[in-house]
Amino acid sequence: MSMPKVALVTGASRGIGAHLAGALRGAGWQVVGLSRRGGDDPAGEPTTACDVTDEAAVQTVVDAVIAEDGRIDLLVNNAGLVEPEVPLWEADAEQWWQVMETNVRGPFLVTRAVVPHMIAAGGGRVINLNSGSGTRESPVLTAYHASKSALARLTGGVAVAGAEHNVQAFDLAPGVIETDMTHSMQMHQGRTEWTSPQDLTALALAIADGELDGFSGRMVRAGADDLDVLRAKSAQGLGEGERMLRLRPWGADDPLA
Repeated sequence: MSMPKVALVTGASRGIGAHLAGALRGAGWQVVGLSRRGGDDPAGEPTTACDVTDEAAVQTVVDAVIAEDGRIDLLVNNAGLVEPEVPLWEADAEQWWQVMETNVRGPFLVTRAVVPHMIAAGGGRVINLNSGSGTRESPVLTAYHASKSALARLTGGVAVAGAEHNVQAFDLAPGVIETDMTHSMQMHQGRTEWTSPQDLTALALAIADGELDGFSGRMVRAGADDLDVLRAKSAQGLGEGERMLRLRPWGADDPLA
């Protein structure tokens, strides 16, 4: 009897992380959920307390998972923060930087601790919960948008360096799912149309199962992407820069083209 594959999910105690952890368990994965304070998720599943911005804490938890389960096949970097919606010059410096710490340093530290074990085992996959926010500017959420742009660079770096080791990395944008975080944001006040959690979990499971490896280093978005189209595109292969952050030249005569 083969052992179940092991997934490590950060920010798993509520919201998107709890949806993803539950879907993975339902698909037969052994899931280790992390959260800042620990405690049970809405389904009553326990999460392990871990501050993903604390290097020593992250290493301790990853070492414990390897000791207990022997492997980590999938890492889902979901833990994230958003700051109050004000222009940059009105932002609280500590709050602003805490968003960067959680949304960038966190995935960096957890990925850094996990990927060597994936390489040793012959491969694995990393899913970073990104956002369309990382592809554009905001007048009032500069930390969140900057953090998601930076996260895409982590995804791309892992995808490029990991390719020879059969390690893939993906940016998964969840759309706008109804959570405590989205309810706290002014931009979503009064919203009645929400992305279905099932759309998100279907994409995540397809990535986890290796159906979308052609999108390694690229972004997919729940609520907008059709999974069958993504499967076909993945099989065909994508061109340079497609579904990636790139500078758009003004034309063929642009020296940066």
